[in-house]
Amino acid sequence: MTFHHLDSADDPRVSDYTQLTDVHLRKLREPAEGMYIAESSRVLRRALAAGHRPRSFFLAEKWVQDLADVFAQYPDVPAYIGSAGLLEEITGFHLHRGAMAAMHRPAPVPLPELLAGARRVAVLEDIVDHTNVGAIFRSAAALGVDAVLVSPRCGDPLYRRSVRVSMGTVFQVPWARLEDWPGDLAMLQDLGFTVAAMELTDDAVSLDELAARNPERLALVLGTEGAGMSAGTLAAVDLAVKIPMRAGVDSLNVAAASAVAFWELRPRD
Repeated sequence: MTFHHLDSADDPRVSDYTQLTDVHLRKLREPAEGMYIAESSRVLRRALAAGHRPRSFFLAEKWVQDLADVFAQYPDVPAYIGSAGLLEEITGFHLHRGAMAAMHRPAPVPLPELLAGARRVAVLEDIVDHTNVGAIFRSAAALGVDAVLVSPRCGDPLYRRSVRVSMGTVFQVPWARLEDWPGDLAMLQDLGFTVAAMELTDDAVSLDELAARNPERLALVLGTEGAGMSAGTLAAVDLAVKIPMRAGVDSLNVAAASAVAFWELRPRD
């Protein structure tokens, strides 16, 4: 494999890696260009294991041997190598988790295919914190959620912070971005899903009660940080569900709440 040694932060060949700390820019640019960034050697390997295709690799010299098997597998994909200082100048932060890679964004999975056979689905409404998005995906992967759907304004599951926090589990859980919100919830209901909103409402049932009902197919909607569920979404769901709280605490962080709910609402047969 031929490695390309960098000597300038202005090298146009590594434009995929520039301004990685500019969240607004990257949220717009990466989906538009059909790419995403896999940050760290572990995440990179999980992306490749999931069948995602690399556009290029980006790393310091000391990580070359650690990824020799990867480079042998993709001999035609360019690998750009630079000093730690130069790589930081290009990306905007210090790389300390091994290599990075610019990856081709996989084609969306059609919803009928995504939901075929699914019994538990998470639906994320406008969750904008990429750390929360990644943490929810990690819990979904660990606790048996079959698919994740995200609203049009939800954070990008393939944004590098989401991918990193999820430890690459965003590559394991099938997901799709909805286009008609909250109208697409009716599609889930038509497919036989009970649609439940995690929200503190006067008529919300407890998590224990919904778990005891053990719906055959369940879609759990998680609302945005702070404001919670929108009125339109609450009007569209079948019921609201809450986690019983103690000591005057009224709620959990949405990522923590998702883990509790995914475990308690798992299929019981």
